[in-house]
Amino acid sequence: MHNIKAIAFDADDTLWVNEPYFQETERKFCALLEDYLPHHTISQELYKTEVQNMALYGYGVKAFMLSMVETAVRISGGTLRPGIIDKIIQYGKEHLDKPIEMLDDVEDVLNSLNGKYRLVVATKGDLLDQERKLKKSMLERFSHHTEIMSDKQEADYLKLIRHLDISPDQFLMIGNSIKSDVLPVLAIGGHAIHIPYHINWVHDQVDHTINLPNFLQVERLGEILKYL
Repeated sequence: MHNIKAIAFDADDTLWVNEPYFQETERKFCALLEDYLPHHTISQELYKTEVQNMALYGYGVKAFMLSMVETAVRISGGTLRPGIIDKIIQYGKEHLDKPIEMLDDVEDVLNSLNGKYRLVVATKGDLLDQERKLKKSMLERFSHHTEIMSDKQEADYLKLIRHLDISPDQFLMIGNSIKSDVLPVLAIGGHAIHIPYHINWVHDQVDHTINLPNFLQVERLGEILKYL
């Protein structure tokens, strides 16, 4: 990795806590509708709705809220009790207002790398929500550039690399998702470091063994300093 000029960090569940908040909101949603279906069935129906809506809504809390409303209407057969939709919207707003909980090693690592590389936050999701979280995190002072993507595919990373005016082999992506943060970057000739998080959204789970010289997996963020 001696040729690296820019290091991009995923945000959700790499720099700060994210997925546990989604799971907490989902549990409350399932409890709200338990008169209609068992919790595990509601979760399955919600996920099915989310997948169907991704092309329209993208990712993030607002898309999640809309999918919860649609799922509630569908599984109730249009017979929702008064106030259910209001409650779902309340859960979504509470989710959006969650505090930023930084993960271990983040500030130490960014302080150590700052000035040696161009540091980038590269995340997907709702623009306003991600901008708000970045501002709350106080990490903007480390970031040379912030890229909030509608998705993380090869074309999205190539666009980012062109913006940074570097070649793919000078780019390193660090994140918790093999599907979003690793595979597309390796496919275009970049470097990637995977840092597993203890909870993963089912949509990001892939069974994929990687044996490439431009890929590393470490257990915690602080370990990357041994390789940079």
